[in-house]
This record gives sequence, structure tokens and C-alpha cells, in this order.
Amino acid sequence: MTEQTHPRDDQPPTVDQTAATAAPALSPTDLEAGLEALLIVATEPQAEVDLAQTLQATVDEVHDALVRLAGFYDQTGRGFDLRHVGDGWRYYTRADQAPVVARSVLEGQNAKLSQASLETLAVIAYLQPVSRARISAVRGVSVDGVVRTLIARNLVHEVDRDELTGAGLLGTTAYFLERMGLSSLSDLPPLAPNLPDAALLDEELRRLAEGPGEVGVPPELAEVVDPGVPAETAPVEGIPLAAVVEMTGPLPGAIMADLNPEESHA
Repeated sequence: MTEQTHPRDDQPPTVDQTAATAAPALSPTDLEAGLEALLIVATEPQAEVDLAQTLQATVDEVHDALVRLAGFYDQTGRGFDLRHVGDGWRYYTRADQAPVVARSVLEGQNAKLSQASLETLAVIAYLQPVSRARISAVRGVSVDGVVRTLIARNLVHEVDRDELTGAGLLGTTAYFLERMGLSSLSDLPPLAPNLPDAALLDEELRRLAEGPGEVGVPPELAEVVDPGVPAETAPVEGIPLAAVVEMTGPLPGAIMADLNPEESHA
């Protein structure tokens, strides 16, 4: 006599059993819509069993729906397809769209920085951690838009906050060092000996902050600001990166070539 066996109560239910009892079956349209929503946000291939558990459907239903979707994308000539790779499914751009994708990526990487961006980046690199207010004081103009551009390019980021004012303090990123060909910030080239020391610069910035209007600069700052303007009348406008390069020579890692390839020989 054959002994009948029964499933043990402590055994976990299978995916198909869970899907059959947890919720009513999804229509094919709803199931495909749910799969598209999950796959569009996936960062790695999704296994059929995981998709089935999330959508409370059987693995066979999920598999059939994925095959239908893949066929639909092929028939309609979409710019992407649905592939089964390894143990899961994921969206990929089609091979014939590779030139379009490559052009988009390369244009984003080669977009050159403006002169204002380069000057602001130089100020941050040498004075970090530094607030937007101090950068604006050094350059003599608002730098909010330029800083947003540098953050979007992953060249600078907020590293700390000022304990007194709560203002964000900016510094350069690891990507900045990579683009500059530097191992650390200590590899930045020293500024020319005739540049004002930090104490003198801080004093001038305080003078600018304390009084409105245009403030003259001491003789020590005149050459940096504008060699052709008398010291007693010269406005403080900051230190252009081009002036730093002119005084110190080419920077390591070919800064201008890396960040501004079209202007590297200007």
C-alpha cells in the first residue's frame, strides 16, 4: 500500500502558490505595465522569480509577458530592447542607436568651461574649503551660476558648513584631481611669489565687506588685479586663471587641455 505524503506546514509556499492565493490574477495588459515600470528603474537584470513575487503573479505568467514585450519592442522598432542576460531581464539601447548615444555622451564630456568657470575653479582649488561669499569677493562678481555648473560637472562639491554662518563650504572632488592628473591637492603648483599672502588678501576682503562701493587696493595687490591700472584706483576683481598660468607656467595634467580642449592653445 502506497503511503500518501502531504506537504509539511513549516515549508514555505512556492512563488506560484503565493501568487495564486495572495491576490487576483492580473490581466495581461496590467502585468505588462507592471513589468515595464519595474524594469525601467532597474539598475541590474531582474530575475523572473523576483518580478513574479513583486507583481504577485506566477513565474510562467511573468515569463510569457516578458517575451511578449520583447517581441513588441522588436516589431515596433523602438530605440531600446528587452533582453534576457545572465539570470534576468533588463532594458538596453539598441545597437543601431549607438552613434546617437555616443554623440550625446561625448558632447557632455567635451563641453568646455567658460573663463568665469575656470577662474572660479582656481579660487576653490587654492582656497578650499571656501564659501560662495568669499569666492564672490575674490572674483568681484556673483558666482552662484558658475558654482552650479561646476557642481553639475562633478568638479566641486560641498565639503562642510561654516560653524558661524552655516554657509556651505566648497571643495574640489576626486574627479577634479583625476582630470588634473594630480594625486592630491598638495600637488597643485605653488602660486607665484609676487602674489599677495593670505593675510593681506583676507585684510582686503574684510575691507570690501565692511564698506560699500569700489575700494582701492594696496600696491601689493595692484599687479595681480591689473598691471596697467594705478594701485590707488584699481578695483579688486580677483585673480584670473590665465594670470596664474602666465606666472607659474603650465599646470600639471594640462589643466587647460583637460577642461577646455578647444582653448588649450589660445
